[in-house]
Amino acid sequence: MRPLADLRILAIEQYGAGPFGSVHLADLGAEIIKIEDPSTGGDIGRYVPPYQEGEDSLFFEAFNRNKRSISLDLSTPEGRAVFEDLVRVSDAVYSNLRGDVPAKIGITYPDLKHLNPKIVCCALTGFGMTGPRSSEPGYDYILQGFAGWMDLTGEPTGPPTKSGLSLVDYSAGLVAAMALVSGVHAARRDGVGMDCDISLFDTAISMLTYPAIWNLNGDFEPQRTHHSAHPSLIPFQAFPTADGWIVVACPKEKFWRRLTTAIGRPELADDERFASFAARRRNADVLVPLLEEAFSTRPSAEWLAELRAVAVPCGPVNSVATALEDPQTAARDLVVETEHPRFGTVRQVSSPVRVGDERPDYRRAPSRHEDGPDILSSLLGYDERRITELDGAGAFGKGLA
Repeated sequence: MRPLADLRILAIEQYGAGPFGSVHLADLGAEIIKIEDPSTGGDIGRYVPPYQEGEDSLFFEAFNRNKRSISLDLSTPEGRAVFEDLVRVSDAVYSNLRGDVPAKIGITYPDLKHLNPKIVCCALTGFGMTGPRSSEPGYDYILQGFAGWMDLTGEPTGPPTKSGLSLVDYSAGLVAAMALVSGVHAARRDGVGMDCDISLFDTAISMLTYPAIWNLNGDFEPQRTHHSAHPSLIPFQAFPTADGWIVVACPKEKFWRRLTTAIGRPELADDERFASFAARRRNADVLVPLLEEAFSTRPSAEWLAELRAVAVPCGPVNSVATALEDPQTAARDLVVETEHPRFGTVRQVSSPVRVGDERPDYRRAPSRHEDGPDILSSLLGYDERRITELDGAGAFGKGLA
């Protein structure tokens, strides 16, 4: 059995943050039942271009493999009744909505505990379920600006810059997954469920880590750095070479001494201007141009070979395509395949979560309501007459039963 094979989660989720958290739980064996709103055509991720047709998109595939789907209109009494029956036989309700919405639509622990005292209600929202911004919508790029990330990213003379990936979304999704699993563990131990209140804002602020503690306890003012340099360790940044870019890192003194040998300047190791972390930071305006000049003389591949030979931490600045073709990517089974009725064989990245020796099986993302009939009959025990009545009352949308 997969590690989470005994875990059933009702996921009222959309786009990236929520689905990113639950897809890793699905890969670990959890039964993720997506509750998709028929009035909006289900998860809005189904309609994200450029690779999109009908209710299918490669964006949706990336976040929803190994899950199940039922189309359910929670605004109707009949749809709500089905949802409540599902709550009775599930471990958790997981959502990513605006902070004031879970209470409005009745999916918090106080709303559901009478159905299942052990239910865990995990809400991943933009700004949390409390505070003056709880009713504001929150999206990754907005939060990157809100939490100071964009002020820290980019060249010093350039504009504030977002990360190339939705890192607030993905990080918050993982935090929510951890909270949910922890909540279920406690509920099984104590017999009582709970609310888990996770937000993009909280996650983004917490990830400020050491710049935050420096700012809160000293006069440190975080600023953008030249060529993505570390704010305090020198050298630890990207350097242009004769044909591209490499990243070189010296987070220990031994690496700095090895680097001076690799670039043919061993005398720099004992130069008092560069003899310690603090000295190199004080004299970065002298040291960095020396290193940039050295690295510009040879191609990236030659420098990487030279640096690796003396065990200096380094790496290329790859394109996405090159990163996906790296031998380490293949060795770690990080690209997997699923078969899709519209897109054929779909190649995508796997989950990094590894528990034990067994590798997860990967199944394509479900079409909307694909699993509805089985969930209604096998899991809930509804007979054909009951399902037809619910369908006629609009519980599933139109013509899906």
